[in-house]
Amino acid sequence: MQPKISCLLVLMQFFFLICPGFAAEPFRHCGCHEINRTLELKEPCLNGKDVRELQERLLELGYSPGPLDGFFGPLTEKALKAFQTANNLPATGRTDNLTWEALAKGALPVVNEKATKPTGKVELAIDLEKRTLTIFSDGEAFKTYPVAIGTSADPSPVGTWRIVHKSTDWGGGFGTRWLGLNVPWGIYGIHGTNKPWSIGQAASHGCFRMHNRHVEEMFPWIPVGTKVVVIGKEKTMPARKKRIIRPGSSGQDVAFVQLRLREMGFYLGLPDARYGYMTGIGINYLKTLHGLSPDGIVNEETYRALGY
Repeated sequence: MQPKISCLLVLMQFFFLICPGFAAEPFRHCGCHEINRTLELKEPCLNGKDVRELQERLLELGYSPGPLDGFFGPLTEKALKAFQTANNLPATGRTDNLTWEALAKGALPVVNEKATKPTGKVELAIDLEKRTLTIFSDGEAFKTYPVAIGTSADPSPVGTWRIVHKSTDWGGGFGTRWLGLNVPWGIYGIHGTNKPWSIGQAASHGCFRMHNRHVEEMFPWIPVGTKVVVIGKEKTMPARKKRIIRPGSSGQDVAFVQLRLREMGFYLGLPDARYGYMTGIGINYLKTLHGLSPDGIVNEETYRALGY
């Protein structure tokens, strides 16, 4: 892009920022929702992702729960009772806290000496392909931890976010610490887990699971407002039908559009998944250059101009 075009784009985006603009779109649905219920044989059978994770862990430890189908049936109960007996627990066939703790043994990280606190400005980067979270201090990599990310059905949000909430008492499936992100279309965060064997896998509902010991270590280092960059295959638009995006829209597809606009030099903001002033300027400039009506709407023609 020629320098005069870049300058014009900066001026246009600044003008948009000081003018009345687009209304924010309210949240449409929740994101991560770790399940923490007691699993046991019932009629009808309990079913869900939490049951599937229990079955996978029992099988990994040598106790056959039957098909890994997410249904808590008689074979899963039998395997759970056998596990409890082998670990000197009451063979109730129910998942209480002691049972979860026993299931977690062997999957916990080694306890190291007291960690040194980062001294510079802290930022976080999460790599979805490597399944790692890295703490940066004044731009230098300080420490890296393994994480579990969302499944293909419940993907983790790609983009640039901020820590907006911290808590030490979420408990259950969220582990011992919670660092909430400002993802506009749902509830996502970085948290501990009572299923440490899932770390390093695509296993969550979109949140970032960490070992409790790891998230406890970094928790005091991360102030509210900390930037969190989630890196993934952001050049690939989801396979589902591309929706019409308008001013005020929010969602992962908006973040992908922002990332492509920034790559093309038409967007100077953060890929925060919110269609606001600067996104509108970038879209209209792109559409004008391609001979399209600068109406601020991302439709099929716009997606083609973006290369999607």
